[in-house]
Amino acid sequence: MAFVSLLEISIAFFCFLIFQVFLISKKPHRSFLTNWPLLGMLPGLLLEITRVYDYLTEVLEDSNLNYLFKGPFCGGLDMLFTVDPANIHHIMSSNFANYPKGTKFKKLFDVLGDGIFNADSELWKDLRKSAQSMMINPDFQRFSLATSLSKLEKGLVPLLDHVAKEKVVVDLEDVFQRFTFDTTCVLATGYDPGCLSVDMPDIEFARALDDAEEAIFFRHVKPEILWKMQSFIGLGDERKMIKARMTFDRVCSKYIASKRDEASRGINKVDSPSQDLLTSYMNLDTTKFKLLDPSDDRFLRDTILTFVLAGRDTTGSALTWFFWLLCKNQDAIAKIRQEINTNLSPRTKTDAFNSDADSDSFNPQELKKLVYLHGALSEALRLYPPVPFQHKSPTQTDVLPSGHKVEANSKILFCLYSLGRMKSVWGEDALEFKPERWISEKGTLVHEPSYKFLSFNAGPRTCLGKEVAMMQMKTVAVKIIQNYEIEVVEGHKIEPAPSVILHMKHGLKVTVSKICLV
Repeated sequence: MAFVSLLEISIAFFCFLIFQVFLISKKPHRSFLTNWPLLGMLPGLLLEITRVYDYLTEVLEDSNLNYLFKGPFCGGLDMLFTVDPANIHHIMSSNFANYPKGTKFKKLFDVLGDGIFNADSELWKDLRKSAQSMMINPDFQRFSLATSLSKLEKGLVPLLDHVAKEKVVVDLEDVFQRFTFDTTCVLATGYDPGCLSVDMPDIEFARALDDAEEAIFFRHVKPEILWKMQSFIGLGDERKMIKARMTFDRVCSKYIASKRDEASRGINKVDSPSQDLLTSYMNLDTTKFKLLDPSDDRFLRDTILTFVLAGRDTTGSALTWFFWLLCKNQDAIAKIRQEINTNLSPRTKTDAFNSDADSDSFNPQELKKLVYLHGALSEALRLYPPVPFQHKSPTQTDVLPSGHKVEANSKILFCLYSLGRMKSVWGEDALEFKPERWISEKGTLVHEPSYKFLSFNAGPRTCLGKEVAMMQMKTVAVKIIQNYEIEVVEGHKIEPAPSVILHMKHGLKVTVSKICLV
């Protein structure tokens, strides 16, 4: 108890010093952080925590794409912030083997266990190879498309129709998070939690994901000893993390037990055309993936949780920022509507959202004709990447293309949010929403290298779900843009929330009205 009291006194003193810095600070948004004795630059960063992404953008713009951050003495928070495409390419591709996720990353994201996000070396190779083989399977792709179309017709449409009819305000971010949570759970486990409905029920698993993400974010700006002590005692964000972990364990165990029961009764068919990922992993050929054990419930739990987290939050965040940007750019909406009417066949436009239709009656290849829509989605992902930063650590000392020497086990942070706003990378119009930058003079899509456009990662760890995510976003976009007018509530404040996922701090409050089709 004496140690706990000493810790509490230290935290109180630390907060007092930060308060003192706040009082004497005359410039609320300085471009460079003061390096204080013992405390390093952390006090200044914490003062900007509510606008941390925009603040780091200012710092990196003024410091030639790289900034060395000094944390508190012995706090383990020294790191290099970088948005230099040459550094990103070097770390993610050219010298990939020297930059695994590492033990520090796994500590921060320990709630995900040994899932693919945390895994390295041979385990990562097995996990990636197995996930890739499942996700490129035509049966799974059809299952994915059918799941999205079904949730659109039976979940999203009734909700938006209700909101439009009753003329009530709705949080569109919450709607999209519910949509992607339901579809991802179906794909990952085969079970639909029924999160998206007119009743907008509270779902414990979804709430736990939000709490865990918040705690992980603050772990990045706290000395490890501090957040570990909070976890030990059960204080603050770490208290939420403890509860979230318990929820994940309980819900995933229920899904796994149900699947095992179905398998024992012969309900699960290995060759089922609508086979979810959990079933696929439980039937895994262990001769091909020697480090994966389908009989281990912990392995299945980590796999489920990783897929649900990835599928729900990234796509839900991307759709939210995309529609907010469209609300501010009515010309872009008009161009997308015109493109839909010109390029999609009547069957694709109607059957995709017909309750009697299925994925076989919808031609997803036709969505590739929607070049301007693709450009608009890419532009939203550039400005508002769902994962706003990435953490890397070299196993051996290295010298980056920028000339910075990085020691073994040091921290490097890619600021994806800032990368999309760098004028030296994207031009003087970097802050503008311009779908046209993704379209050539011939009307074809412009390819940007992944180390410049990092929303789907780069190198060997490029996102496996990219095509699934883009297809889902396009089907949602076509449905809403064709049939509804969305308007942001006047005076509603839009700003990113400090989290490992780029959520809106206050949600996206909108009104919805139906378009009369003739």
